[in-house]
Amino acid sequence: MASAGYVAAGRRSTLETKPSSHETTETAHGRTTTRTYYQMPAPRSLVDSAAWAGLRTIGMVIAVCLRDGKETVEIRRYISSLGMGVRRFARAVRGHWGVENSCHWILDVVYREDDSRIRDRRARENFAWLDRFTLSLLKQHPGKDSIAMKRRSCGWSDDFLMEVLTGKAT
Repeated sequence: MASAGYVAAGRRSTLETKPSSHETTETAHGRTTTRTYYQMPAPRSLVDSAAWAGLRTIGMVIAVCLRDGKETVEIRRYISSLGMGVRRFARAVRGHWGVENSCHWILDVVYREDDSRIRDRRARENFAWLDRFTLSLLKQHPGKDSIAMKRRSCGWSDDFLMEVLTGKAT
């Protein structure tokens, strides 16, 4: 990777500094995933870098997943306001995807977003916003019930619905 180039102002150039790297391997859910994280200071000559306020580093993650003898490779690239520290970059990437996956799983399983039959683009966006808004309210409620149970309880009890909406017990 150190000798790899990037395109700046329409011409090929070499990297100004060698990227730092960090590798992790985890086995879970019937698969083994090896992730290699690369991070380096954002090159001064990066095209349009001024468009991103606070840009300090760029990063890349190469994830190699082995499941049932089949290997898949996924490459993701990042721009970041984080300073250098490839392990911190790795934690930030994993943390982001953990939150993202948790939210999408709830929206899919509890709200059944993937089964939505809304075809109008604006209506679909409005309902997606409402789903995320109500999910946020339900997560903030201090009750011990699951999100699905809290959602059902809002439909069964006006008092509970008001408790979730206002954040105050009635």
